[in-house]
Amino acid sequence: MPNHFLAVFAKSPIKPIEEHIRKVHEASKLLVPFFDAAYAKDWDQAAEVRKAIVAMEKEADKLKRDIRVHLPRGLFLPVDRTDILELVSQQDKIANKAKDITGRVLGRELEIPAPIQAEFKAYLERCLDAVALASEAINELDELLETGFRGREVDLVIKMVERIDEIEHDTDQLQISLRKFVRKAEAQLNPIDVMFLYRTLEWVGDLADTALKVGSRLEIMLAR
Repeated sequence: MPNHFLAVFAKSPIKPIEEHIRKVHEASKLLVPFFDAAYAKDWDQAAEVRKAIVAMEKEADKLKRDIRVHLPRGLFLPVDRTDILELVSQQDKIANKAKDITGRVLGRELEIPAPIQAEFKAYLERCLDAVALASEAINELDELLETGFRGREVDLVIKMVERIDEIEHDTDQLQISLRKFVRKAEAQLNPIDVMFLYRTLEWVGDLADTALKVGSRLEIMLAR
């Protein structure tokens, strides 16, 4: 769509969407130092990292509300309004999940068993790879708009989404491996901790699942 359509509005809806995913990505990356502190049983440091995640999640929420309030209605919106709202909603779930994970782990002072700490970190980082790629794809929106959602830029974004799908598959396999360990070790672990561990594995995996949903929503926008 020609760029002059955007000139109708004081603000493009695209920049705030890109800013939102960057804030979401920034919040999710802090899960790495959070779990590093948890591994060291430094719960004070873990609490400080969580404060930073909560602050970023609040900033992301404000950006989400601003997008909803200021998103123009009518014929000249460069992409479907419903698609934008759904895209931002999916993005926001990533920051929410990071906040929820840290709240659960910190509240319980949940220790990741030493034998799986390295594998758990690899799992977390692979999930965050999906979030990073989703952020990269969303930050192509400006270029997509410039090209009228056609050409090489579209192919680039589609390939990014395909890579997110591959990463999400990797995280599924890593989660299966981790769940097998927890199942075998259940007798040696606190039963309540076992429940929390299973849920933590699931919620970390949700980061990659939601990143894929962000990519899928972007694909829908490209297809229209």
